[in-house]
Amino acid sequence: MKRFKGTKGTILLIILACLVVGYYFYLSNGSNKADPEPVDAEIMTMSQKVLSRNLESNYPPSPREVVKYFSEITQCFYNEEHTDEELKDLALKMRGIYDDELVANQTEEEYLDLLNKDVNEYKSNGRSISGYSPSSSMDVEYFSEDGYEWARLYCIYDVKQNSLIYKTTLCFILRKDENSHYKIYGWEKQDSES
Repeated sequence: MKRFKGTKGTILLIILACLVVGYYFYLSNGSNKADPEPVDAEIMTMSQKVLSRNLESNYPPSPREVVKYFSEITQCFYNEEHTDEELKDLALKMRGIYDDELVANQTEEEYLDLLNKDVNEYKSNGRSISGYSPSSSMDVEYFSEDGYEWARLYCIYDVKQNSLIYKTTLCFILRKDENSHYKIYGWEKQDSES
């Protein structure tokens, strides 16, 4: 009888060892499957990353994140080469984070024409945006006015021209819409480039 218990114990031990080894291989193979996604993300251009964001399901969660997304799109406009179709897609993404009143100021065609001219002028002057720095979350000013919730924050842009870097500060005003998303209502340059 004791021998039977010993055999049973050995078989049970072997089964447990197989389960542990199998679980290890399951975990190690599972983590390898997650690795290709970051590699693909590194290969994507900034424009492709920006265009891959679905604003319906993944809208920036705070005013600061909206301004960061605006700045990423702006860098794409001025730092990368695009076809007309890519530029239009980027412009539509940009209009997706604008307040309805801001969008209503221009037709899509007018917006695209002015954007094309601005991008071409910027590039012909040898300018690019080398970086940006939005206000910290703690520095975002929230307030209520005219029955709406608003946010005000600043973003400093590093504009490179030849070997010089100029700093430009923009003040953004954002208004919360009916979906509780902050949308860019407008912006204003705060100081002269230095």
